[in-house]
Amino acid sequence: MQAGATTTADDRQAFGELLQQHRGIVFKVAGAYARSAEDRDDLAQEIAVQLWRAWPNYDPARRFSTWMYRIALNVAISFLRSDGHRRRHAVPLDEAIHDMADDNSVDHETAAQLRMLHRFIATLEPLNRALLLLYLDERSTREMAEVLGISESNVTTKISRLRQRIRDHVAAPGNE
Repeated sequence: MQAGATTTADDRQAFGELLQQHRGIVFKVAGAYARSAEDRDDLAQEIAVQLWRAWPNYDPARRFSTWMYRIALNVAISFLRSDGHRRRHAVPLDEAIHDMADDNSVDHETAAQLRMLHRFIATLEPLNRALLLLYLDERSTREMAEVLGISESNVTTKISRLRQRIRDHVAAPGNE
């Protein structure tokens, strides 16, 4: 699409299909930046709205998932900064971990590791949280740089530091 272009039924259909195909990104980002189910739903809805608003400026020469991540993370970071949500943000993985453990989807050790990762992620500032989310989603260094608007060398450095922080977190007393 071109900037300023009006949307057609075909545009709406194309957007809907791409959003459906990549909806996991919306849920991952909302899950990483909102604590309660209500906040996650609100954030996911706001991400979808902002994606639709930005749709006329989407450049099909670029990967949709990269464009989507960039918008979703920007919306999530703004969500955290908003007065109404500032005190309520945290990664809601504990709920999901407990649900998986109840369903016997993961063993006790894996659930413990996920809880430890959750505690670590909850300590991160928004940029590092976004970077770790992209890293855990196995995005390339180039894509992470593009999504976050930083250089590839900066991504590599930050990932290295995050990995060291994770190792330090795991080694800390009470985190085994």
